[in-house]
Parts: sequence; structure tokens; C-alpha cells
Amino acid sequence: MSDRQQFREKTAELIQEALSNNRNEVAVDVFVELHPGDQVEVFSILSENERAGLISSLDISATADLFNHQEDSETLEAAEGLSIERLADVLDEMEPDEAADLLGDLPKEQASKALQEMEDTEDVLPLLNYPDETAGGRMTTAFIFMHRAATAEQAIENLREISPDNEAPYYIFVTDQNKELVGVVGLRELVVASKDTKIDSIMASEVIFVKADTDQEDVAQVMQQYDLSALPVVDEQHQLVGIITHDDILDVLTEEATEDIYRLANVGDSELEPESDIIEQLKGRLPWLYLNSLTALFASWVISNFESLIASIAVLAVFQSVVAGQGGNAGSQSVAIIVRSLALGKISPKRIWRILTRQLLVGLLQGISVGLVVGIGVFLWKGNAFLGLVLGLALVGNMIVAAIAGTAIPLGLKAIGQDPALASSVLVTAATDSLGFLIFLGLATYFMENLL
Repeated sequence: MSDRQQFREKTAELIQEALSNNRNEVAVDVFVELHPGDQVEVFSILSENERAGLISSLDISATADLFNHQEDSETLEAAEGLSIERLADVLDEMEPDEAADLLGDLPKEQASKALQEMEDTEDVLPLLNYPDETAGGRMTTAFIFMHRAATAEQAIENLREISPDNEAPYYIFVTDQNKELVGVVGLRELVVASKDTKIDSIMASEVIFVKADTDQEDVAQVMQQYDLSALPVVDEQHQLVGIITHDDILDVLTEEATEDIYRLANVGDSELEPESDIIEQLKGRLPWLYLNSLTALFASWVISNFESLIASIAVLAVFQSVVAGQGGNAGSQSVAIIVRSLALGKISPKRIWRILTRQLLVGLLQGISVGLVVGIGVFLWKGNAFLGLVLGLALVGNMIVAAIAGTAIPLGLKAIGQDPALASSVLVTAATDSLGFLIFLGLATYFMENLL
């Protein structure tokens, strides 16, 4: 356990002890002194009743600060226990994008009542029009922008009036009279400019931006490619409607990586945790096990067509799993490489045939390398050169199958608009198992006399 984790656990124990002795003010004092990141971790350690007790004792500002940094699911759980009046006050204090996320997750009736009670909905309401996983759903409306005709002195004076906790203090986005995005200027350029200098004379007119309906994964790629700490978001009329900051995009990268890892492991719900509700875990995991069962039964059917051969040469049953297992491993390697490249936008339609050809060559070379070693090993073990030959050739064949399936299946899923990680591993495993058994047992049938 790290020192930081030990500190969090000891702090959680102090808060738990204070709450159990009805000394809520002590628990609050300890909690609010923590860094926001530590607050989130300590809060998650507390029991459900302890969380409710702490939340009820925190002031509005501290509660909003906690909600701003929590995962959406944890914020939702804590918010559902608040009264409508207190929830509205907390939403008013939260960052607009976080408040919009919470309102979108709340039951419709509760969200509607909270919106009616809120004092300031101007920055939040526009964000509710966009799906969560788009640039519009990720952006915040708390950003700095200036009119292009403003002077450097006017811009600096305006900055002095803006709260210092603004999320994007290093970029000032420039708009025209229609609020269309026309440029961006850094604080350095603004500070060194003479006071009468017009903004449009020092701004950069080529601005990297995204549309509000852009998928969040594409947004992350743009920010990573151009090394941006803030990215402006525009609507269909090219009007500036918000910005996405680097901390928001870190959340996106974490979510997308988690989603891909879960789906490669055949877990359908990327929100699942080890302590998630049992029913929710079954919903996210059981359907894929059913699909795996069907593909396994198909592979078993392939084997059943060679029952008499296996009965005559029982040693084949010992080695058939080697062919399927190595094919599955090679297929998983290809899937991981292709899915990652697709996620990072590194595969264009023009390069598909080149990639497929290269992966085919890699599969062939891997098959020869592994097949040669395993074939010689089996010959030395069992004293039958033809058994080693059959196993070696089968490995070569199945490695080629793995390379083709591990490349073509993710690309095919992407082409039809499906997540390439969603069913790739299931389908690739089905191909390598079934065709691996078929190749191995088919070769064994051909060399049957020699094997006997």
C-alpha cells in the first residue's frame, strides 16, 4: 500500500470515528482540508450512511467542489439523497459541464424540479442539448472570449474582472460581432502588446476547433495531436459555444481506455466495478459468455466430425489444444494492435490492404517460427516425425488465420459503424478455435497412415 493510500485510509478512519460520535463538525473540518483528489478517494471509503451524514454537514460550496471531482456514478448516488432545494443550490455552485452531466443522469422528475429551483441556468441549459459522449456534452461554457475590435488594455481589464479559477486562463478566444470564432490569442502576446493594440492584430487566425457533435474520442485525438490545453467548440454557424479543457479530455481518455479493455475482455458495461450490483454484473458479462458458449459448441462440432480419427490416434487429443491456444493468443495480439490503432485514428482506408498484407506476413513468420520449434519438440518427445510435421503445419495455418481474423474483424466492425473492440475477441477466438481444429485434424487425416 502506498503512503498516499495509507494517509487516505487513516483520514477516513478519523472521519468515521467523528461521525459515529455525532461530531459531524469535526468530520467536516478534516474532510475540507483534503486535496479534492483525496476527498474523492476518502469519500468512496465511507459507508453509505457515513457518506449521507457527511454530505448533510458539508456546506453548499464544499459539496459542489466534491461533486465536480467525483465520477458521475458516485455523484449521482450522493445527489439523489439531497432535497430539491439543496440540490439546486449545489448545482448552481458546480462547474456548468459537471452540473449538466449530473442533471442528465438524474431521474427526469428530480432533474426538472432542480432546474426550476436553480437561480442560474444560463450556462447549464445549452449543455443539456448534447449527448454526453460528444464535444458538446464534454465542453464547459465557462471560458474567456473577447471581441476582435477590443484593445489589449480593454482585454486585460476584462481579465481582472474574471474569476481566477476559470478553467482556461492561458487562451483567449476571439469572436466577431456574430460571436463567430475568428482567432485565439495567448496571455503572453496580450501582456507584451501596447495598450492600444487591437486584438485582431495580435491574434492567430488559424484556430483548431471541433463541432459540437464531434465524438469525444475524436476530440481527444485532436487535442493530443496538436498538444492543446483547451479546444474551442463551435456550432453549425461557427459560433463559439464552449471549450473543452485538458482535464476533461483526461477523463475521456480514461473512459475510452476502460471501455476498450472491458470490451476486449467481453464485458459489455464499462461502468462495472468489482463491487457493482450483482444483477448489473450479470447483465454486463453473461450475454458474452452465452456467445462464447455457442462458438465453443461450434468448435466442438468441428472436432466431432473427426471422432473416429481421434479414437484411432488418441495422441491427437493431447495436441489439438496447442493449435487452438496459440492461434487464440496470436489473434488477441492482432486485435489489440488494430483496435489501438483504430482508436488513435492511425488507420486510413488507403492503408487497409497494406496493413492486412503486413499482418498476414507477420502471421506466416510467427507460424513458421513457432511451428518449427513445437514440431521438433514433439518429434523428440513422441518419436514420430509426421506427428511433429502435422502439428507444425497446423500452427503455421492457424497463425495465418489468426492474423487475417485479428485484422479483418476489427476493421469490418469499424466499417459498419460498430465498436471494433466489442465483439472482436469472441469472433477471432471462434475463428482460430474452429479453423485450428479443422486444419490440425484435416492434416492428421491426410497423414493418418504415417501417424499410425
